[in-house]
Amino acid sequence: MAVKFQPRWFVALLSILWMGVPLPLLFAADPLVLYSARKEHLIKPVIDQYTKETGIQVKLLTDKEAALLVRLKAEGKNTPADLLMTVDAGNLWQAVQQDVLLQVNSEILKENVPLHLRDPKGHWVGLSIRARTIVYNTNRVKPSDLFTYEALGDPKWKKRLCLRTSKKVYNQSLIAMMISQLGKEKTEAVVQSWVNNLATPVFSNDTKVLQAIAAGQCDVGIVNTYYYGRLLRNKPDMPLALFWPNQAGRGVHVNISGAGVTKHSKQVKAATAFLEWLSSEEAQNLFADGNLEYPVNPKVKPVPEVAAWGDFKQDQTNLAKAGELQKEAIQLMDRMGYK
Repeated sequence: MAVKFQPRWFVALLSILWMGVPLPLLFAADPLVLYSARKEHLIKPVIDQYTKETGIQVKLLTDKEAALLVRLKAEGKNTPADLLMTVDAGNLWQAVQQDVLLQVNSEILKENVPLHLRDPKGHWVGLSIRARTIVYNTNRVKPSDLFTYEALGDPKWKKRLCLRTSKKVYNQSLIAMMISQLGKEKTEAVVQSWVNNLATPVFSNDTKVLQAIAAGQCDVGIVNTYYYGRLLRNKPDMPLALFWPNQAGRGVHVNISGAGVTKHSKQVKAATAFLEWLSSEEAQNLFADGNLEYPVNPKVKPVPEVAAWGDFKQDQTNLAKAGELQKEAIQLMDRMGYK
């Protein structure tokens, strides 16, 4: 049966369009559901921009990584989640082992994200880079005194080194990647030499490591660069600087904040499109800049504040190794007395 043309509805539609309401907002898809261990204030502006451009709503649920994995596993096929976002490739690897992420084949993601920053099988993809590098007290150390991560175990750093606890996944991933490159025995020797050089007991977070170095409790340490950036925003006169180690060899250890499509997503195409947008030139700075991280897309430059820290060669080993060797890294650090 033919549907009678209704001029009043046509006029109403034209009025709405005339007021500037985009068509996608009138015919938007079901909302995407994002489970995120990345903090809400970092991801919300990105979500808002995506909704503004596409009309697609994104519902956000934030929690700790472990809690989100437990929830996804328990929900199974009934989960409302379309995407899982978290920090550190080790956590994303664990999600793959828990069988909660879908294998996605996207040429756009392959083009936008270098191979070492995404799962070789397509279960997850990096969206921002976080470098874990050496920081030093500029009043007590010269850049020429520094060389590699391993060299922090030299006797000259006795009682001069500060470290964050081995319980944090950032250090677990660092050691896992060292095992993949140096082997277990050499990595054991390095970690033991670090423990021997500690000036203080290990700290609970990177900010406390930075503060101890600035205060002269120790002279050098290892931190994620965005902690350094945050601290110096508030206290620019602190005697701290970054050093890029291993530039003559494998390069600086990097990790990621990243995401994947959940195995039981009801909107796989829409979820994949969201990931593709997050990896785009348009969205990369918006995603990375809020936390002073580096874009994963090589075509995108970091925010000037981050770019001012200088260029560096990064380790090109695929970050899946951070997960594969995580258990071994934890056991190694425990054996060497790294608390």
